[in-house]
Amino acid sequence: MYKLEAKSGEARAGTVYTAHGEIPTPIFMPVGTRATVKSMWQEDLVEMDAKIILGNTYHLFLRPGHELVEKMGGLHKFMSWDRPILTDSGGFQVFSLSDLNKVSEEGVEFRSHIDGSKHMLSPEKSMEIQRALGSDIVMIFDECPKLPATKETLRESMELTLRWAKRCKDVELKEHQNLFSIIQGGLHEDLRQECMERLMEMDFPGYALGGLSVGEKNDEMVSFLNSFTPKMPEHKPRYLMGVGKPIDILNGIKAGIDMFDCVLPSRNARNGQFLTKHGPLNIKKRRFADDSLPPDPSCDCKVCQKYSRSYIRHLYTVGEYLAGQLITYHNLHFYLKMTREARQAIIEDRFDDYYKEFYNDYTSQIWTK
Repeated sequence: MYKLEAKSGEARAGTVYTAHGEIPTPIFMPVGTRATVKSMWQEDLVEMDAKIILGNTYHLFLRPGHELVEKMGGLHKFMSWDRPILTDSGGFQVFSLSDLNKVSEEGVEFRSHIDGSKHMLSPEKSMEIQRALGSDIVMIFDECPKLPATKETLRESMELTLRWAKRCKDVELKEHQNLFSIIQGGLHEDLRQECMERLMEMDFPGYALGGLSVGEKNDEMVSFLNSFTPKMPEHKPRYLMGVGKPIDILNGIKAGIDMFDCVLPSRNARNGQFLTKHGPLNIKKRRFADDSLPPDPSCDCKVCQKYSRSYIRHLYTVGEYLAGQLITYHNLHFYLKMTREARQAIIEDRFDDYYKEFYNDYTSQIWTK
């Protein structure tokens, strides 16, 4: 389902093929946890040319329920989105949103963060839910150990994830669905290597790196990515889960990662933060009260073409929902434009120059000086 088209150093440009459309990589995937990218219309996402979005198994299982979504024609039809969808397995949420969970060989027994009701999420159940949702890319159910953790603990977790991966692989999905595996092992490259090799024996269509950007130092993550990513299967998609800030994504691309997702563009928007060519801009600051400039003068999105910092600051300070919508739109446009530009730079074999220019501009922090 993947075609490698160009390389610039280790950075890759390619295409992922799905039943609902082609995905040019590298790509950023907006997070639509509960069948919506927060505050965005689906038309907004099409307008900014988002090629693929995410949904989440845990949240959609609890509300509205995967049976209902399937009854309504699957997630694509339910949310009126005819482009590709990737669904996370729910594993991360089971561990991060529930303090009351019990891990066994069978799966994870947990209490809902909504009403405290008890549920069991197993590899088979995760596959059942994702099959009903009808996503194009399905993620295996893996264990997400709390960090910091000892190497022994990480190995035990990796072994459990491998056993669960086999059980996921044995479940029949819909014909159009592709099951991606998740490589675990913390920052221990020998564990990651072993995990990857054993997953490759099962022959998955794509491989993800989980368990990063969860508390380790940023330079540790970058060093690991630079060392490990080139060893991943060359002719399969490479997905870095839950990462991250703009520079983190470019570091991932530089290492050879193809696919990224993160809630940061919408989450930071709700806190009044624009992501701009020259770094984050906090619209709450009083200095922008009478500023007639667009949020990012270099941006061609419809928000920056039409609205001023002064107006959006006013919306934010009086609590108008439109502020979050406008900032989210811009931030997602920023991420998608960044990955499109990175792809073009790879095709033209000038990614290192693009990276340096972007890094110098973004870290200039002129809005905070």
